[in-house]
Amino acid sequence: MRIIAHLDMDAFFAAIEERDNPRFRGMPIAVGSDPKGGQGRGVVATANYKAREYGIHSALPISKAWQFSEEARQRGKPAVIFLPPNFERYTEASEHIMKIIRAHASLVEQASVDEAYVDLSFSGSFAKAEKICRAIKEEIQAKEKVTASVGIGPNKLIAKIASGFQKPDGLTIVEEGNAEAFLEPMSVRAIPGIGPKTELLFTARGAKTVRDLKKFSREELVELTGKWGAELYEKIRARDETPVVEEYEVKSIGEQETFAEDTKSAELIFERLSMMCKNIMARLAGDGFRTFKTVVITVRFTGFETKTRTHTFSNPQRTAKALQTEAFRLILPFLDARENPKGKLIRLIGVRIEKLG
Repeated sequence: MRIIAHLDMDAFFAAIEERDNPRFRGMPIAVGSDPKGGQGRGVVATANYKAREYGIHSALPISKAWQFSEEARQRGKPAVIFLPPNFERYTEASEHIMKIIRAHASLVEQASVDEAYVDLSFSGSFAKAEKICRAIKEEIQAKEKVTASVGIGPNKLIAKIASGFQKPDGLTIVEEGNAEAFLEPMSVRAIPGIGPKTELLFTARGAKTVRDLKKFSREELVELTGKWGAELYEKIRARDETPVVEEYEVKSIGEQETFAEDTKSAELIFERLSMMCKNIMARLAGDGFRTFKTVVITVRFTGFETKTRTHTFSNPQRTAKALQTEAFRLILPFLDARENPKGKLIRLIGVRIEKLG
């Protein structure tokens, strides 16, 4: 019998901020860009559940989040506390949480900083798997003072969907015999891989729920969505053979920033790029890596034209100075006629490292 659990931390970044700052407890919190009184650019990274009551959620433009906060404040509710992300602190908490999970199971796949799949097939039953998951949740709450939601199912697909079913601090069990029925009433968007455009494609054909999607044959789904349609045919029938893979490989680490105003100021661009490089090197160490070989910079102009440039060193690099020097070298042509002949203003810059060691 295959039994897989998916553990997903609840509003993780915001939960850590609330935990570490007692004065924030019980207040609506949004972690992300500076809203600058409604003039800020960028997006919300995470919002806690109090902020979500205002309509604020991850990936929402920060200016819109500030607007929702002001509307709530005018109704007599607390204003949202906007905080910049502290990735070093989140990474440290994540490491502690993953250590707790691995003390209860030997096969754990860390899917991101705040979620993991756990193979509990060794438990032999869903009842025993539930006991293990409750023990994990209780230990995380006791030691890290944050909550997690868990889904338990016959495969990774069902476990992941189930973990979001009763948030926050939930635990949902879906046994194999009930998995198809569990999915059927859900919106098509519940299936991983179906985004807004694909949802519109199916809605136009009368398919709003997973049950509706099952009316399409495998061939019809392939015709509509390409090769992925064959995989989708299996997913909507609650079938997924993807294994839990023990080693989670961080493929890249990066940061980007949207400027408050579009600019060509070399002083400002180099200052922000330097800070990004320092943050990235701190995260590199926090993720257990020491070196990198590839540097990628991103430049987005006014009008959203976006360009990237990449350089791969012949030997691994390990210092912030090496990263900063290369990032500066790659971005410099965008400040003159070599890469920016029309003198366009720059809206966003980013830097990323790859081929980590």
